[in-house]
Amino acid sequence: MASTVSVDPATTATRQSTAQITGQSTAAPGQSATQSAAPSATRSDTAPARSTAGRAVASSFVGTAIEWYDFFIYGTAAALVLGPQFFPSGSDLAGTLAAFATLAVGFIARPFGGAIMGHFGDKTGRKSMLVTSLLTMGIATVGIGLLPNYATIGVWAPILLVLLRFLQGVGVGGEWGGAVLMATEHAPKGKAGLYGAAPQMGVPAGVVLANVVFLLCTQLMTDEQFTSWGWRVPFLLSATLVGAAMWIRLGVMESPAFKAVEQEDRITKIPIVEVLTKSWKTVLLAGGTFIATNGIAYVFMVFVLSYGTKELGFSRGTMLALLIASCPVWMAGMGLSAHLSDRVGRRRVYVTSTVGLLVVSAAFFTLLDTGSIPVMLAAMLLLAFVLGSTVGPQSALFAELFPAHVRYSGASLGYQVGAILGGGIAPFVATWLYASFGTTTAITAYFILVSLVSLGCTVVLLRRPHVAEEMYAGQPASQPQLTHVEH
Repeated sequence: MASTVSVDPATTATRQSTAQITGQSTAAPGQSATQSAAPSATRSDTAPARSTAGRAVASSFVGTAIEWYDFFIYGTAAALVLGPQFFPSGSDLAGTLAAFATLAVGFIARPFGGAIMGHFGDKTGRKSMLVTSLLTMGIATVGIGLLPNYATIGVWAPILLVLLRFLQGVGVGGEWGGAVLMATEHAPKGKAGLYGAAPQMGVPAGVVLANVVFLLCTQLMTDEQFTSWGWRVPFLLSATLVGAAMWIRLGVMESPAFKAVEQEDRITKIPIVEVLTKSWKTVLLAGGTFIATNGIAYVFMVFVLSYGTKELGFSRGTMLALLIASCPVWMAGMGLSAHLSDRVGRRRVYVTSTVGLLVVSAAFFTLLDTGSIPVMLAAMLLLAFVLGSTVGPQSALFAELFPAHVRYSGASLGYQVGAILGGGIAPFVATWLYASFGTTTAITAYFILVSLVSLGCTVVLLRRPHVAEEMYAGQPASQPQLTHVEH
């Protein structure tokens, strides 16, 4: 189904001028926007210069990769060493559960980051908040690398660890919304999905970088060295990586859509209030579409490392190598599905990918439990591909759900709702389920449940008219709005 926006009559000059900035349709009254516009919610009809758009995409990809490197090294460290370092107890399980619980703290903090940076991103611009989020994440990550453990400073060690993890969550919570908007709002006509995949690809790139660094540490150090001080190296390395990403980000121009909001004096006093009062259902449904993808992905990236070493008996290096090998396939799934969403519509790609995730995740642990490296690798590659397919079109879709003047706040909140209910609790839930039932069948049932929830939210969300269309139907053509969204 194709959804279009109706607009009030306005002068041709006003329509054309605004369309050049915001990418809206120049259809005359009575003519549907689908007759004059291709699928895109956030780009100009005259695409920005290649160098400008290219730098925006590079900034989104590199910055997101570095921020997620910082976020993921915590998850890897939680699975491998943080329990005994900061939560000593008589039980390895209790220490691991405590470490995974602090992992959830980062997810709890993410909506705060999304709300704060979304607020200022809708008021002062996308670029400034991307710089702020990167600095916030870098400071917190290096701080964890320098933090003394429980044996040195006692109870202050876990307290400070939780605080730094919370700060990490604030940083990454503000990152995603800004990165996807910089990519999609600079996208050429008809390529919002593909351009929006760039920051999404930064996530598995961050996983690769984080796990390659950890793999090198585990291979080049003895277990004693790694446990004593080696685990800190990946955290301290963040200082160099953040500096490189910052150089790229500072050279990016502000997005055309936000410039249009400024020029037309449509900046909202409190964007998050408008989102929560007018679009709260869309925020919740958008978050629901992401629960399964994010939850299963974090079990895949975090719990499986712990499970493979402690229960299946493989070395840390083997499990990290399997995860690293799956990440290029993960990225390929993102790129392919994002491209297809520009051609056949977001709904078709989203629903198909979520059904695929349901099927593959239901078989994942059965294959993993064979203990055969080739079978385990096949299972991880297959799951990585469908995980990538479910998030490839996500950037463009979430941007299309909200009008430009509240888009940073709306997209960020929707994403973070899904992250809290998905990845924020999934490693803890998986660990608890396995400890309680002694079988991965319980985790598989959890996968099926969250996949069904996300599939239902996807179907309902993409049957609803987009919020931007509902809010701006019948308003003057000078208002930036989504000109064509094909479901």
